Amino acid sequence: MPVVVGISLCKGCKVTYFDPDRLCLRSGDEVIVPTAKGVEFGVVVTPAREIPDCAMAEDIKKVVRRATDRDRQQRDRNESRKDRAFRKCQELIVKHELPMKLINIEYIFDGSSITFYFTAEGRVDFRALVRDLASALKTRIELRQIGVRDEAKMIGGLGPCGRTLCCAAFLDEFQPISIRMAKEQHLPLNPAKISGVCGRLMCCLRYEQEAYRRFTLWVPEVGEKVSTEQGDARVISHDVLEEKVVLELEDGEKMTVNADFFGPMPSDIEIETEDAEDEIVEDSDEELSEGLE
Repeated sequence: MPVVVGISLCKGCKVTYFDPDRLCLRSGDEVIVPTAKGVEFGVVVTPAREIPDCAMAEDIKKVVRRATDRDRQQRDRNESRKDRAFRKCQELIVKHELPMKLINIEYIFDGSSITFYFTAEGRVDFRALVRDLASALKTRIELRQIGVRDEAKMIGGLGPCGRTLCCAAFLDEFQPISIRMAKEQHLPLNPAKISGVCGRLMCCLRYEQEAYRRFTLWVPEVGEKVSTEQGDARVISHDVLEEKVVLELEDGEKMTVNADFFGPMPSDIEIETEDAEDEIVEDSDEELSEGLE
């Protein structure tokens, strides 16, 4: 079976897997790896392990080599240059009076180019800024406008759960999130409880959405009448995690039944993309409620 190692290209970055190419690598080893932007400096965070052939990505790349002292010196130079480049860019943004907020910068390992990431409410004409940056830093300059979710991913932080933000820890890409997901999971429509640090609906609302959607299609809705051996009853509540339904008989007696009482569990549930549009959580419950009508 093929062998892979997990490598992080920066502190807090997601782990990317590479073929060690016969190198004996351990956690903490520093290596040079190929990326879409060129070679990069990385650290092994997951030791070599075998994976099934079917799980092997077709485009998995091989580790170029172990990092040398010269590579480490280059990494340190890039870090010191980043601080200078960040301050210079902020000065030029103020000078040109541009309505943008600088978030982060990224140096290509060989120093051939720098990418500046920023947020702005609309389109920004930064052509003069690029010219001044190229003149001051003597390298290729690229500016990229990002959204608030990307900003949170780059900066990092802690979520309401107390853990590192999912986007900064392991999410490869953002999935659409909708208010309907919060409603189907019976969560309070309170912006403080269902929004992340970015101000958008929390990404974790999608994690259990398939289970809630499957359960909704599996059992009768609350308020529906069903037939049991004890007589007719009405559904009064659901327990999705335990896969149980609470019924109330005509005489007022309550009984709990398993979800399979209503038939086999449905399969191949898909989250409806037309309902999964990402929405900004407003500042008040009133505004949020208006958007649901």
